[in-house]
Amino acid sequence: MVNAGGGSSWLAGALGACITAPHLLGPFVARRLDTARDGRTVIAVASLAHGTALAAGVLLHPHTHPAVTAALLIASGLFGPLLTGGISSRLPAIAGHGQRRQRRAQGWDVATYGIGGTVGPTLVAALSAWASPTTAALVLAAGCFVAAAVIRLLPRTPAPGVGEEVPRPVRTLITIVTSGPLRRTLYLTVTVAFSVAALPVTAVSSTHTFGVDAAAAGILTAAYGLGNLAGSAGVMIRPSRTEADRLTTRLATAVAVTLLLITLTPSFPLAVAAYAAAGIANAYFFAATLAARNEYAPDNARAQIFVWVGALKITAGSAGTAAAGALIGTSVLLPLLLVTALALTSALLSWAERRHPRRRREHHLGAALPAPAASPTGSENRQPSPPRG
Repeated sequence: MVNAGGGSSWLAGALGACITAPHLLGPFVARRLDTARDGRTVIAVASLAHGTALAAGVLLHPHTHPAVTAALLIASGLFGPLLTGGISSRLPAIAGHGQRRQRRAQGWDVATYGIGGTVGPTLVAALSAWASPTTAALVLAAGCFVAAAVIRLLPRTPAPGVGEEVPRPVRTLITIVTSGPLRRTLYLTVTVAFSVAALPVTAVSSTHTFGVDAAAAGILTAAYGLGNLAGSAGVMIRPSRTEADRLTTRLATAVAVTLLLITLTPSFPLAVAAYAAAGIANAYFFAATLAARNEYAPDNARAQIFVWVGALKITAGSAGTAAAGALIGTSVLLPLLLVTALALTSALLSWAERRHPRRRREHHLGAALPAPAASPTGSENRQPSPPRG
């Protein structure tokens, strides 16, 4: 939209960052999700505000100073974490009782991210070509209003706490850091997000290495996206019953291995297969992190923990893309080598930490967190199941 109006690419990138950067502030507004009498209202209002600010920024951009547009987009982005982490934190209420049902719902959640990441850009591109970039952006904003109405159809659950019973954002972060399973979930999520964010950048640059047309990069990214959808379908069809803490470690290792395969692949067809494998592994990993957040988070801070991890994941993804873009000029393989090493290191650290004698004490610390409410959220399954796979 900015470029179509004669604006510079630098301005377009800066305005785009105004939407994603505020996600890091999400945890500081997420406490309301854990204290509201009806969390659906908070999410619905956030969706309305997100869409309104986005639409206002789009409509005012040609007629005002870019700073005004930037402020509106920052306001829009600030509500983003309430929509992503907020909705994911309500999966137990939607799925009902039972670990299997909840993990299948987490597979659906992963699929919605994959579909949104695929269909969204495609829809924007089609509408921009058919009508205009402004029309495409306004359609996205209108989708937020539709979502606000749909959110009200979700099951209602009582507030997990009131007043001082609900920890403040910094205290919630301390809870994550001091709980072994949640801490591992956090740093594995952040490092994997940083690592896989390099793939779209390396896909474009690697086409020259494989001797194919630059447009073939779309095949690599499509293979990753289709693999992600296939992985989420696999979670839905056959949810794992492995302990969530152990599962995230195993699947982070699997993602690291697929990154290594991408780095070592000698031909374009094998690269397509490796990108698809990375998408599958990352979908399984994402679902496992959702399970870990749900099963190890205390009830009175569940939404905040979902938002904390989600906000840091989005930030890490943006940083990973930027880092890959900055390094790709040096060597096509350099970004892949670095992110593969990072993913492997974090996975090995998680394995080592889980084998440390302190593991049992941390596991009991997680078990000693406030007990979940009864049936409405189905969180009696909060304690991890015995390992079966």
